[in-house]
Amino acid sequence: MKFLEYPGLDDINSALNFDTPECKVHGRIEPYSCKAAGADKKLYKQLENKYDPSSNNMLSPPDDDGFSIRNIISPFGPMDQPASRKTLFYLIGTLNASFPDYDFSDVKPEQFRKEPSISIVVNSINATLFNHGNERAVKELRLWDSIDQLIDLQDSDVYSYNPESDSDPNDEEGGGTLWSFNYFFFNRKLKRIIYFTMRGVSYGVMTEEDVDEDDDNFSNTDDDENSGFGHRRKRYDADEDDFIAGDMDMQ
Repeated sequence: MKFLEYPGLDDINSALNFDTPECKVHGRIEPYSCKAAGADKKLYKQLENKYDPSSNNMLSPPDDDGFSIRNIISPFGPMDQPASRKTLFYLIGTLNASFPDYDFSDVKPEQFRKEPSISIVVNSINATLFNHGNERAVKELRLWDSIDQLIDLQDSDVYSYNPESDSDPNDEEGGGTLWSFNYFFFNRKLKRIIYFTMRGVSYGVMTEEDVDEDDDNFSNTDDDENSGFGHRRKRYDADEDDFIAGDMDMQ
């Protein structure tokens, strides 16, 4: 997955990190192109070996009742179908790109959920922001207009990720996270995903975002991609080719 640089999100992402009387809120919106980058092809082959019924390394053979991988119905559809497996691959690849210190290759299809509609997700996120006293990102910075320009919301599916409690990358503080959400806006035609995540963290808990901020205040070497901690990584400029319907050649 290739991160897409979109300056229009900079102010919005800054506004998604704020303090409330109850907690610190950390949020970010990240657009990705579904193009091969780094270890993506290795991940793809790994998932194909696990879920492709024609593979000799399938997840498990049929049991006494005839159950096999062919019977698994996921939020993406039957896992014996290539399109279903590719959707799983895209979402896991996005998580791997967004959390480079984690490996999500073992995440199960059932840990994702296809949301019933765009409007329900938009209303839920807006309610979270409004309830925590942050209307600016929605009303002044118009975050949904920016997302719509990138992803075409009406032509997209939305999936949520519900990690197991002991493997939640949004709770690396070990219980400091009070609430969180993980949404993926996926436009199949554009081959593009927007990952939108937010969490509320108890005061007194040091997060990676706090470490990054302290490090930025200490050092003026922000342009050094090797400085700092956490989610920093090399960012790629999104030229015109990044915003057309590209795909990975997995043949």
